Amino acid sequence: METNTIIEIVGTILNLAFLILVIRENIWCWLFGILGSLVSIYLFIETKLYSESILYSYYVIMGVYGWRKWSSNNDEKPLRVSETSLIVHVGWILFSTALAISLGWLFNNYTDANNPYFDAFTTIFAFLATYFEAIKLRSAWFYWIAINGLSIWLYLQRGLEIYSVLMLIYFILSFVGLLKWQKSYIQSKMELL
Repeated sequence: METNTIIEIVGTILNLAFLILVIRENIWCWLFGILGSLVSIYLFIETKLYSESILYSYYVIMGVYGWRKWSSNNDEKPLRVSETSLIVHVGWILFSTALAISLGWLFNNYTDANNPYFDAFTTIFAFLATYFEAIKLRSAWFYWIAINGLSIWLYLQRGLEIYSVLMLIYFILSFVGLLKWQKSYIQSKMELL
């Protein structure tokens, strides 16, 4: 078995554990996310998906942030699933689109990156979705549904079949995450009444 295939399998297992635990709002998700991201960084550099390697480096940082954010709350005041306004989302989408175009241009003109613009868009929006996940914003799951669906093709195109299957599983589980966090969101709103 090739080294990249072994790394892809290990990364897939760790990243899948992260997703299952984050859906369950279990703080241990962040440890698995950090480990899975560290393994993935190497793989994406090897397959010339440079934006993805930047993204997974960001995931390591956000794993630490998420762990701290989720653990800084006590039983009396836990971090609850919340939501923000549509206008805030529009602002974030416009800002993220501008960043994605800039990153895509940079990688298109200065590297040998594959699909630099497509890769940049999924990367930048994953930055945003990860931040929303760390602060437990319900709408993070809408972003993940789109990102994971698009990433299936991106990984298949680069010969990362195992990661493509992982993205398919992520895509399906993103709907589960949305439903679970929707339930938590409604429950936390009811508790405030």
